[in-house]
Amino acid sequence: MSRERVRILVESPRCQRFIIAVILINAVALGAETSDALMAAAGGFIRLLDATALLIFLVEILLKLYAHRWAYFRDPWNCFDFVVVGVALVPATGALSVLRAFRILRILRLVSATPSMRKVVTRLLAALPGMGAILGLLALVLYVAAVLATKLFGPVTPDYFGSLGTSMWTLFQVMTGEAWPDIAREVMAEKPLAWIFFLTYILVSSFVVLNLFLAVMVNAAEDAREDEHRERQEQENQQETAFYATILDELVALRTELHSLRSPTPNATTVIRTLNPHRQLTDTELDQAITLYRTGEPLSTIATHLGVPYPTLRTALQRRGIPHRTSSAPR
Repeated sequence: MSRERVRILVESPRCQRFIIAVILINAVALGAETSDALMAAAGGFIRLLDATALLIFLVEILLKLYAHRWAYFRDPWNCFDFVVVGVALVPATGALSVLRAFRILRILRLVSATPSMRKVVTRLLAALPGMGAILGLLALVLYVAAVLATKLFGPVTPDYFGSLGTSMWTLFQVMTGEAWPDIAREVMAEKPLAWIFFLTYILVSSFVVLNLFLAVMVNAAEDAREDEHRERQEQENQQETAFYATILDELVALRTELHSLRSPTPNATTVIRTLNPHRQLTDTELDQAITLYRTGEPLSTIATHLGVPYPTLRTALQRRGIPHRTSSAPR
């Protein structure tokens, strides 16, 4: 098969649906391997499903490599598929036995095989630059708050704020909203004004910084949506331009054909031959001349058509007994 036919085959919607079905079946098989009861009952069949899915993924990658050659690695999703499938091919023995657990990563191929999931991941990746700045701000807030909490509450609650590391872990827990009332209550038993610190920290970390995450992600999603809309609009404009160009070409061809129909075309009465004053009419030409003359054609037109002088044609008709029309004489 040619490379183009292979490319059309592996990129066809039917092939993509088949790969998605294999990914889902492989996910069920990998999940079943965690059950001792299922492995005892149908372990051989489950391993066969896993091996078959891996073989199908390998064949798909080889076909794509044959179709695209080195251009296959220009697509990040193809590189991701190559790594995920390649991990499963590494012999999982000795120190590499931990790689068997990473076989579950093959399920993530569902992301690359589903266009809607690819769009979501693309939007998340587009939001990473803005999220990096917010992460830096959050780390700064967490560090400043941990230093303050260690100095203020370390002597009274060493279990929560005895050191900088312990304080950072406790404040991270408070930021997530996990059991922070118990921590605050225990500190406020010794430091009644500690509520000011906790209230300020929770407002800054949870309600401001974390909401900035959402704002950046929404903004990135809007930018990605605008880019998709722009690309779709450009594609529609190209299709519209091609459509109008086709119509214009058809109109030009139609106009040319109409112009050719309007121009004079040779027929029985307009074909002009070279005049030969010494040429005599043949019987066939004379019969044609008589027919045209009886239909009302002037003798001058018939003489021009046959390429003989007017007197020669008139004499020939008189010999045949055809009466002469005065109006037929050339003016």
